[in-house]
Amino acid sequence: MGSSSHLKRLAIPRSWPLPRKTTVWVTRQRAGAHSLERSMPLNIIIRDVIGLAKTTREVKRILHLGLVKVDGRVVKDTRRGVGLMDVLTLGEENFRCVLDTNGRLRYRTISADEAGWKVCRIEGKSTVKGGKTQIHLHDGRNILVDDASEHKTGDSVKISLPEQKVLEHIKFGEGTRCMLVGGVHVGKLSDVTKYIVKRSSMPNEVEFDGFGTTVPNVFSVGDCSLPGLEVSQ
Repeated sequence: MGSSSHLKRLAIPRSWPLPRKTTVWVTRQRAGAHSLERSMPLNIIIRDVIGLAKTTREVKRILHLGLVKVDGRVVKDTRRGVGLMDVLTLGEENFRCVLDTNGRLRYRTISADEAGWKVCRIEGKSTVKGGKTQIHLHDGRNILVDDASEHKTGDSVKISLPEQKVLEHIKFGEGTRCMLVGGVHVGKLSDVTKYIVKRSSMPNEVEFDGFGTTVPNVFSVGDCSLPGLEVSQ
């Protein structure tokens, strides 16, 4: 029976860009904001994906020196997950986690200016003490907003890092540029042509130019620049 801190390579998610038959075990990320399929632990990213270290011992040394930041905050846990749209800083280099056209997690190089913000999808909202509205984001964050009716599930917000201040509200609807996070066109950008609301238990649908998908596969990004992604034709 395996440890909760490890995962058999043969059982790793399809989104992890790792070979499956080199060793038996691989580091499993600690439970956190992102699901297992949408994030990877720092140990694997630094050692196997980016190649900044050769061993876990070297990764621990790098973390101990405070050279690693996730979303603008120093982290020292080798099992800390870095997931979709997160910003990873290694020394002077910055990376953003996105999906490629095979649905695999990639950490693309970005500039220092781009490392100062990230886009988060609104997964839900609730009313808290004092009548204020709190929106729940895809990366586990909860942010208070003034206008409850403006922020809807499926919309996105662009926030500053590490302050978490809302810089821009990206409404989801016709004409909105979105990143596809599932389906045949995963890892591409496309503009919404029609949003179909189903009056049943079936998921709502979104139509783009030449194809369609369901709402869970769509992530609104607006005019925000994302490295390595191309517009779907």
